[in-house]
Amino acid sequence: MELKWLEDFVSLARTGNFSRSAEERHVTQSAFSRRIQALETWLGVALIDRSTYPTTLTAAGRAFRETAEEAVRMLHGSRAELQASARPGQRHVAVAALHTLALTFFPRWFRRIEAQAGPLSSRLLPDDFHACLQAIVEGGYDFLLTFHHPSVPILLDPAQFPHRVVGTDSLVAVRAAGMPEAGIPLLSYARNSFLGRVAAIAQAESGGPTASAHTNENAMAEALKFMALEGHGLAWLPRSLVARELADGQLAAAGEEIPLEVRLYRNAAHRRAAVSAVWEAAETVAAETMQDWNRPD
Repeated sequence: MELKWLEDFVSLARTGNFSRSAEERHVTQSAFSRRIQALETWLGVALIDRSTYPTTLTAAGRAFRETAEEAVRMLHGSRAELQASARPGQRHVAVAALHTLALTFFPRWFRRIEAQAGPLSSRLLPDDFHACLQAIVEGGYDFLLTFHHPSVPILLDPAQFPHRVVGTDSLVAVRAAGMPEAGIPLLSYARNSFLGRVAAIAQAESGGPTASAHTNENAMAEALKFMALEGHGLAWLPRSLVARELADGQLAAAGEEIPLEVRLYRNAAHRRAAVSAVWEAAETVAAETMQDWNRPD
């Protein structure tokens, strides 16, 4: 039996919808269904009444729900306690962050957090949107640091994963200085990446080029930045990532910018003193951070 099977069942019991829970758990619906079936096979009983819509629990499912919820809570809590005990005398937090935010936002922001909350040790996971979501949902990380745009909803239960807006940024189309505005090819993100989805909407609204000269499959904006600097085409990039290059004239902006929020999501099940201290400090330093974090040094 795997912990993720229990987490899947808890999600399905709450939503009553296979499709919605599969999105919440960041797997395909077919994979999600197989995992629910695997849990039922392990238990030897049917948990889900598949003859009804919306999905309902069987009597066995209703009886097992409380056990599953408690097991998930206890296992996540025990992991957090064990991780804390492995660092005696240290206050630590674990943050999953999009690549760009790990480079441009986190270092300065965390220095301000420490100024409010006191010295902390940190564990940072810089990765793509999907991996970062999975990291906080599965309980291995206390916080998720991500961009947000209304057109790309983040499917996290606000009761389990509350958020604070801790910064602002924008997505801007850039090209190498001296390149013509007309006829420039497009530099694209991976199709399922967060910035890729926002960039696709911005590109459609701007009426710019649609033919892609290069697609960066690992969803790292930094790679597209260097492609743009070398004159390979137009790229939609967070302004914070290219503020210096825009200021010194290496890159030129084209068209209107798309505003983005920088959000900090917390795993509410993690109640260590260090996690709570960071959460409170994040609210205190948000206004100061929003004013100047994307300003080039």
